[in-house]
Amino acid sequence: MESELGALEKKLRYEFKDKKLLIEALTHKSYKQPYDNERLEFLGDAVLDLIVGEYLFTKFSKSAEGKLSKIRASLVNESGFDKLARSLNLGRYIFLSNAEENNGGREKASLLSNAFEALMGAIYLEAGLKVVNDIAIGLIEKNHKEISLDYLFRDFKTTLQELTQARLGITPDYKVIASRGPDHLKEFEVAVVIDGKEYARASGKSKKIAQQEAAKLTVKLLQEEDVSE
Repeated sequence: MESELGALEKKLRYEFKDKKLLIEALTHKSYKQPYDNERLEFLGDAVLDLIVGEYLFTKFSKSAEGKLSKIRASLVNESGFDKLARSLNLGRYIFLSNAEENNGGREKASLLSNAFEALMGAIYLEAGLKVVNDIAIGLIEKNHKEISLDYLFRDFKTTLQELTQARLGITPDYKVIASRGPDHLKEFEVAVVIDGKEYARASGKSKKIAQQEAAKLTVKLLQEEDVSE
């Protein structure tokens, strides 16, 4: 495993001077070493909060604090860091116990998110804020097709509810149609039902994600109906 870490460094475009620090950042507590990545995860969480906060403060210079906080929350969370970790294929490089690996540890969103935070914490310790800022923001911009107020702050369930209440005086229902896969790789299929009529279905790694995707499809359908009328 240690011999493969050079591939990860190439993806990061950063080479660690202290390889032990890199290994610590990738060591899950189940691996039973004198060290693990939890302290670096704690540090990385704080560093990323600052980096993303400064990025949004500069990018959206006229936005109020409340909106900036909500936009940051949409990026600085388990789902957001899981996405960045997967872009690096980070699960491949994490040191895990056999039991954790057999339990699907390399695909767990929480484990990948924590390892990403630890990795950023390690880079910060060794190279400072400027270097980790360039790496983290580069990954965020690469993996989010659009960084805009509308895109990041969009809540399709709220939008759909406002549409249906205005039109029909009712709220949409979200029904779980199916759940598939083992517990660590669960996928949910959700349908949007409005006044007894099903409008759209979508799947996601959580019910919340599936609901948002189904709501997004339904909003689009309702808007198209408006245009055709």
